[in-house]
Amino acid sequence: MTEQKPSRTPKDSHYATLRRQFRDQKAGGAPQPQRSRRPAAEGSQAPEGLVRLYGLHTVRAALDNPARQIKRMLVTKNALDRLEIGDSSALPFDVEIVDPRAIDRETGTEAVHQGVMIEAKPLKAQSLKALQESSLLLILDQVTDPHNVGAIMRSAVAFGAGAIITTARHSPQESGVLAKAASGALELIPHIEVRNLAEAIGELHELGFTTIGLDSEGPLELERTMPQGRIALVLGAEGKGLRQKTRETVTHLARLDLPGAIKSLNVSNAAAISLYAAQRFLAGDSA
Repeated sequence: MTEQKPSRTPKDSHYATLRRQFRDQKAGGAPQPQRSRRPAAEGSQAPEGLVRLYGLHTVRAALDNPARQIKRMLVTKNALDRLEIGDSSALPFDVEIVDPRAIDRETGTEAVHQGVMIEAKPLKAQSLKALQESSLLLILDQVTDPHNVGAIMRSAVAFGAGAIITTARHSPQESGVLAKAASGALELIPHIEVRNLAEAIGELHELGFTTIGLDSEGPLELERTMPQGRIALVLGAEGKGLRQKTRETVTHLARLDLPGAIKSLNVSNAAAISLYAAQRFLAGDSA
């Protein structure tokens, strides 16, 4: 039976590197420094007042949004063809045809940019007056993860929500990460920022909305809280859930009926399910 050699540990690798550097110095050569990947992964900062958005769906939606002010685009030839822009010189902003590594240097190597990045002004947050005739809203109570917020925006657009409402503080700012997770939805749904969520919920009550706070220990099943009229679903932060003041302010606290052993879901999954249930109810398809 052949004796197997033990696998190398990180400590072994470290000492092996030191030994090689010592041999190089002894032979008169300079030690070779280890490369750090961190600067490439992080990328560079966007110019002040601008955000960097990337990915084919994200950029295509931004191009189609008349409210989006784009200042610069970096794009590969392949991505340009897939965006079906046509004559890029006719666009009202600078377009640079580059290789993917040039975009990596801007966004960082971890960003899945699919060969295109734009620099643009952030969209302006709107006020509650922008609701108009919306019958379904989504309210986020200090949900901070941009991946979750982006995924929630995507679901909100898919299920026809009229707007998404977030707090001005303790909510993610517009970014490439959020926009990529939203897959174009950032450009398609009004985003309303409020300073005081409890006061905003009170205003929604005056506008005829029933506000339903999602809580894994809510006393009622979500379907039993659905009103005839306008619905605003309220979801809390990852881990913490709804704040106490929010719990006291909403019309109902409700839970999703989960028959399995796990009784809570990621906030983006809970948003998608509750939006589906609310939309079915509003459409008259509830049981």
